Amino acid sequence: MEVARQLGVGIESLCAGVQTCGKCRVRIEEGKLGREDVTSNLAHASPPSEREKTALKNHDFAPNERLACAATVLGDLAIFIPEPSRTAKQIVRKSATERAIALDPAIRLYYIDVPKPTFADEGLGDSERLTQQLYQRFGLEKLAVDYRVLPDLQRVLREEGWGVTVTVWDDREIIRVQPGFHDKAIGLAVDIGTTTVAAYLCDLSTGEVLATEATMNPQIAYGEDIMSRISYVTEHEQGLAKLNEAVVGALNELAEAATARVGLEPADIAEITLVGNTVMHHLALNIDPGYLGGSPFPICLANPMDIKARDLGLLVNPAANVHVLPVKAGYVGADNMGVVVAEAPHAQDEIMLIIDVGTNGEILLGSRDRLLSASSPTGPAFEGAQITFGMRAAEGAIERVRIDPQTLATRFRAIGRAGWSDAWADPAVGQPPSLDGVGGTPPRARRRRREPEPALARGICGSGIIDAVAEMFRAGVLLPSGAFNPDLDHERLATFNDLPAFVIARADRTAIGRDIVVTIADVRAVQLAKAALYAGTHILMQNLGVTKIDKVVLAGAFGSYIDKQRAMILGMFPDCEPAQVYAVGNAAGDGARIALLNKAKRREIAQVARWIEHIQIPMADEFQQHFMNALSMPHATDPFPHALS
Repeated sequence: MEVARQLGVGIESLCAGVQTCGKCRVRIEEGKLGREDVTSNLAHASPPSEREKTALKNHDFAPNERLACAATVLGDLAIFIPEPSRTAKQIVRKSATERAIALDPAIRLYYIDVPKPTFADEGLGDSERLTQQLYQRFGLEKLAVDYRVLPDLQRVLREEGWGVTVTVWDDREIIRVQPGFHDKAIGLAVDIGTTTVAAYLCDLSTGEVLATEATMNPQIAYGEDIMSRISYVTEHEQGLAKLNEAVVGALNELAEAATARVGLEPADIAEITLVGNTVMHHLALNIDPGYLGGSPFPICLANPMDIKARDLGLLVNPAANVHVLPVKAGYVGADNMGVVVAEAPHAQDEIMLIIDVGTNGEILLGSRDRLLSASSPTGPAFEGAQITFGMRAAEGAIERVRIDPQTLATRFRAIGRAGWSDAWADPAVGQPPSLDGVGGTPPRARRRRREPEPALARGICGSGIIDAVAEMFRAGVLLPSGAFNPDLDHERLATFNDLPAFVIARADRTAIGRDIVVTIADVRAVQLAKAALYAGTHILMQNLGVTKIDKVVLAGAFGSYIDKQRAMILGMFPDCEPAQVYAVGNAAGDGARIALLNKAKRREIAQVARWIEHIQIPMADEFQQHFMNALSMPHATDPFPHALS
């Protein structure tokens, strides 16, 4: 795994190298390579430990297959990475939402003519005469000057005949002085997600989004979920440094890409606002998140922060301010507070439920009278992890599934391919080439063989697994308990690794040369995830004293791709009028953008964050009972008239 990272080769790692997920399966090719003076042999890798042997047996590995996270390179090796083990570039869907935002940024531009120095000015420096003019012309008192402005100040003042544009932050500090007249100040709003990082470059004078850039969070190489990354930090001496450098590097790349798109430079960025879950928040600030890994999950700081960009290693204007939104609790982070900024549940009369579905489902419930927040341990199933053919939302991922209740005929949509699978042309795709050693297909023949079409199905992502399980239940394949219907006999019912399974995609519609199925274990993983989410919501409803929800808001980029009807069929959230269930996209990123463009909103969320009541869901006495009831589809006792109508 470490060698692959060094070479820039992506191998799936859902468990952060603890040898449990089996996703990093690789095949060691034996024999001498055709045009390379290299002989690969199984003995050139370290022998499996007892722990790896158990994992190899549990995941039905072939004799020449190993876990990339466990096998150490001892000599020349040729490694083949099977299709399911390859990481693909995730489809990042975090575009900015159209919103009406009152403009009141912390950054202001002022153009002034500074008088030339005279002998009468003895005792006043150029910086003092600059601040004096800003006070006389604009009433700006007691302005500080960032040190990074001073080395070039005298040259800049004289370059255009003493006429300069001054960038002032929050009416209290000069962070940039440019020769001549300039009327554009730009800022960057950033949402650091566990899987993706999104950045929105904004014109601070108009509010316009000039450019949007997003990328996979490079920390994924060290663990798919936040707990894996906490473990990596605590178990490796340089763990914190590596994860911090990874995310800071991503932020710098996004800043460079966004500014280049509009003919600017990163040095033009005058301010940044940051949101992210609590672990991402700590890692971006180079704070050890290890204490978040154990009860009572203490955070390092709850209040918002203003930090110099240079102190975080950001390669923008070094004097630029980075405003980090507040954190509510161990697993209710600044991203959730960004959602509050964007959706303003604290200003609503109706009871609003906001769910940000992820490894930890963040939940907000309430209105202007009272607002509760919580985090419910949903696990990674909704993101495609812990699913037999699960994958991220990359090209080839099944994202929509439909099953005919009468015939059980199945059709699906895959990312990167237009239309439903039943309308695809018959693909003439051969099996993946044999790489089993000297006796396999000759290298030249392998090169001539047509590769599988990349947009054919490779696996199933979060929205796809929600659709699949809901459709299996709706079609009668599954009972409300989640068990397979014993009275059903159909060709799509199969066995996979000794588990009952249902075939979603036949091999001729996949890029992996085999059927893609949903097993009883996959169904169980979805049930556990949705039950945790529903139980958390139910406990908040009890605390709030309500039995009905007026609106359900699905926040987050993933929420935009969940089919709300099928999510309700599963019982992911309480029954609600379908017209009152809607997605709002990346509300956390929108909240960061609003905070960038309106400093009053920063003060507001700092106060609201402390007013919001946090409920420890897993610690609630009644959690277990609610959880057990919510395992049924859609629920063991609660009515779901809109879901089942």
